[in-house]
Amino acid sequence: MKSSYHSIYLSPHLDDVALSCGGQIFLQAEEGKAVLIVTVMAGDRPGQSDSEYIQELHDRWQLEQDAVAMRRDEDTRACHILGADHLYWEIPDCIYRFDGLTNEPLYLSDEDIFGEIQPSDFYLINTLADQIKELPVHDRLIVPLGVGNHVDHQITRWAAEKSTANGMYFYEEYPYADDPRVIWTADQLVPESWQLTTIPLSEASLEAKINAIASYQSQLSTFFRDRADLAESVRRFSSSNGGERIWFRVSND
Repeated sequence: MKSSYHSIYLSPHLDDVALSCGGQIFLQAEEGKAVLIVTVMAGDRPGQSDSEYIQELHDRWQLEQDAVAMRRDEDTRACHILGADHLYWEIPDCIYRFDGLTNEPLYLSDEDIFGEIQPSDFYLINTLADQIKELPVHDRLIVPLGVGNHVDHQITRWAAEKSTANGMYFYEEYPYADDPRVIWTADQLVPESWQLTTIPLSEASLEAKINAIASYQSQLSTFFRDRADLAESVRRFSSSNGGERIWFRVSND
């Protein structure tokens, strides 16, 4: 890592920032600006037994016991394509988190991970807020809005807001923002005082974004039919929005 960065992006998981902000990151790197992607929930699985839900996801991803390490390798390749540095924090993905008292999994289904944060997880907000304060010097911190309501996205946003009073940018999470099952408007997640910025993407940045997303081989079947569907979907969403959209919090709300 460098001692300072133009932009630091917080990615709840190993793919969120590439999916949502890959084009703008490539453009910054082309201009010689240093970018760091911090994956918040990139830690290894704890020693508890797998739940049926974990096994179901691993089967879909076609990954075995070293699933997290393999996903970090995918992310490393994606960051290289985009021209960004990467940092992995040690908190496990929500599917691997267990209650400290009962030793039971906290999240056991899609409904759980896109629902309410479990009480046992609220300590993470303060823990992550402290870690965010220790990040290298940066001009901008870009964090997820929480589109789709994934618990790890909620925790990441809350932690960022707790750590920094002003000057943060917020990105809409793709592909949740393009999913007809996810009904959302900016009014739900963005106060009126915030400003919207749309970053136009060049053909080179779009191609780099598509290639970076394709690096996450384990995750493609979750969102896309195949590589061609990935490319078409990313291009269509970018065209409909004029590029990638981020919101700027100009004052305390």
